[in-house]
Amino acid sequence: MNLANSITLARFPLLVLLVWMLYAGGVWGRFLAVPGVVLLIVMDAFDGIVARRRNETSLLGSVLDIAADRAVEITLWVVFASLNLISIVIPIIFIIRGALTDSVREVGYAGGKTAHAQMSSDWGYWIVAGRPMRAGYGLVKAAAFMTLALTLALQTIQSSLYQPALISALVLSWLSTLLCIVRGVPVVMEAFRWEKGGA
Repeated sequence: MNLANSITLARFPLLVLLVWMLYAGGVWGRFLAVPGVVLLIVMDAFDGIVARRRNETSLLGSVLDIAADRAVEITLWVVFASLNLISIVIPIIFIIRGALTDSVREVGYAGGKTAHAQMSSDWGYWIVAGRPMRAGYGLVKAAAFMTLALTLALQTIQSSLYQPALISALVLSWLSTLLCIVRGVPVVMEAFRWEKGGA
């Protein structure tokens, strides 16, 4: 167990705490969930920075990072759908996409390759692992989760800002869903290349 992996694993209890705050935290709990979501997202970036700077990158770290990302995104999408802020279609898409891509990546993990190292085409690598695409997707998804948490808090106090916040949250949520699909396509296509014996 190294520091980077410890940071990754710490996201799980924080996620559980945030879910409790969103459901049962009352007004203050729901407002505090907004910076809590920010912290959860920042930890995702921070564990990678720590791993690279301390030379703690590993196949296990890569798998744990993806597992934490998947747990966070699926849990939060399901929670916000359960709270009637977004359509149930959104978490269903994320669950199906995650199941497909993670299953395909198991083949690469068995060969000792991290998720990003499994991408052999330049365009596929750029979409899945390129810094601009990863950063853009991460920012949109983080903004969606923060706006949804804020929308829930505003709904709790019956604020007039609830409606515009909800519209912003929906736009960001559907944009996140579109990017999720786009970034999943190259991973699945790579699997067909392996099946055909492509390089």
